[in-house]
Amino acid sequence: MRRLLALSSLGLALALAIPAASAADRIVGEAFATRSEVYAPHAMAATSHPLATQVALDVMKGGGSAVDAAIAANAALGLMEPTGNGIGGDLFAIVWDPKTKKLYGYNGSGRSPRGLDLAEFQRRGLTEVPPHGPLPVTVPGTVDAWFALHGRFGRRPIAEDLAPAIRYAREGHPVHQVIAYYWGRSVPVLSKWPGFAEQFTVDGKRGPRTGEMWRNPNLANTLEAIAEGGRDVFYKGDIARRIDAYFKANDGFLRYEDLAAHEGEWVEPVSTHYRGYDVWELPPNGQGIAALQILNILEGYDLKSYGFGSPEHVHLFTEAKKLAFADRAASYADPAFYRTPVERLVSKDYAAERRALISMDRAMKAAEPGVIPQLNEGDTIYMTVADADGMMVSLIQSNYRGMGSGMAPPGLGFIFQDRGEQFVLKPGHPNSFAPGKRPFHTIIPAFVTRDGKPWMSFGVMGGAMQPQGHAQIIINMVDFGMNLQEAGDAPRIQHDGSTEPAGQAVAMSDGGELDLETGYPYETVRALMQKGHSVRFAHGPYGGYQAIQVNPEGGYIGASESRKDGQAAGY
Repeated sequence: MRRLLALSSLGLALALAIPAASAADRIVGEAFATRSEVYAPHAMAATSHPLATQVALDVMKGGGSAVDAAIAANAALGLMEPTGNGIGGDLFAIVWDPKTKKLYGYNGSGRSPRGLDLAEFQRRGLTEVPPHGPLPVTVPGTVDAWFALHGRFGRRPIAEDLAPAIRYAREGHPVHQVIAYYWGRSVPVLSKWPGFAEQFTVDGKRGPRTGEMWRNPNLANTLEAIAEGGRDVFYKGDIARRIDAYFKANDGFLRYEDLAAHEGEWVEPVSTHYRGYDVWELPPNGQGIAALQILNILEGYDLKSYGFGSPEHVHLFTEAKKLAFADRAASYADPAFYRTPVERLVSKDYAAERRALISMDRAMKAAEPGVIPQLNEGDTIYMTVADADGMMVSLIQSNYRGMGSGMAPPGLGFIFQDRGEQFVLKPGHPNSFAPGKRPFHTIIPAFVTRDGKPWMSFGVMGGAMQPQGHAQIIINMVDFGMNLQEAGDAPRIQHDGSTEPAGQAVAMSDGGELDLETGYPYETVRALMQKGHSVRFAHGPYGGYQAIQVNPEGGYIGASESRKDGQAAGY
């Protein structure tokens, strides 16, 4: 399955022996690009599913804004790629508004049930929130986010935005390759939870195969109800009552009152300046500022002179990631419960302090947070859309692990997220479970401006890979001179094993594991091992990338990488 399902260990070793520069497979000779960038004069959409990309373009051709198109495409993705997202999950977005020439951030994450507390987990003998079933379920924030974004930036009725997804849900659509693979993996794990097998399998036994038509009339009915009755149908109406009854009957804690109380939040994006570019992320409870911390640390090194794929490039990136993730584990949490020192964490002075801890010769085995808290992961979709008026949307949405919790209320056609797994069951931790609290969140949209003007909207989906991926895209383009497509297709670095802000939050003591995607020279691998890195082979933890860049000649440039089923297209 293309690069997503990687080679055997032997195949990887052989591939690593090939110099990185020879990774070029475009006839024009650009390294790493699996295809050309996409250019269009008026509008662009890049999503992880070709049909969703076409939905977004159709909406904009019909007079909709980039936000209308993003909502339409996201609704379609919830149907077509339930392995990564749906209306049972959360949503974050960054929008560039050409009228005000400003960025607007929306945190559409939901809170834990108010009737569930830390003591309940302790009574059940649990030291971590389970990954599936009713206990990790939190209030889904996506529908609210759609209406909040639409209320400020939409141009046409939201019923028209949801119409393509409703039509595909009734008439059917062919399932794509990567989605079919992950769907098949989820079915044996989630089929024991009530409502899943009945609504998300073929004959109660398997996921749909590649190319097989899939229909979801239950989701069509749910989306029609939302289109006709608005957000309150979902949070305060019949759908909310059906959700309440379902969880009461299945050892769950989510209630009508939790849904009715939900509100997303407009937030101010946070930025750092990296070699002439302003990189923007959303503040916690998400992990976006980890990407800013990584970039701030790396700004002190001449990465360009070392070259892409060099031992110095990979080593310095990995060490910067370890330091940023130590802070991520210690202090990224719901700001309503803990005040993360964002300004300090993304400052250049703090980056200099952290940079001084890096050795060029040896890999860190442990990394302590630099800011000590003063107490008072997963499958995802990323998409971006830009319209003819200059509005750009960076949007990410997820059910978290796999297809979510497995909890699928009969007749509604969607699965609830298991985002609550990201809580820590440890009293006193900033991310400790509490009633009505938002968990630490992995999904993060990104945006880049230059001289106060929009330059790029992008994201890299994939749990803890996301801030690592964001930083790598920026480095690839700014330091190594890659274009939009090359930057996403270039082989990635993924460090695993840092202290996590979830589970039991066990501190890293062995340096973790370094995953290198096919394409790094063996000389680099050997040098990294000599520095003390534990380099390993891993199947597909490298995320998925979509991006839109403003074309200085007019219009937009789009990119969609080879690890997903996606497409960038415009008109």
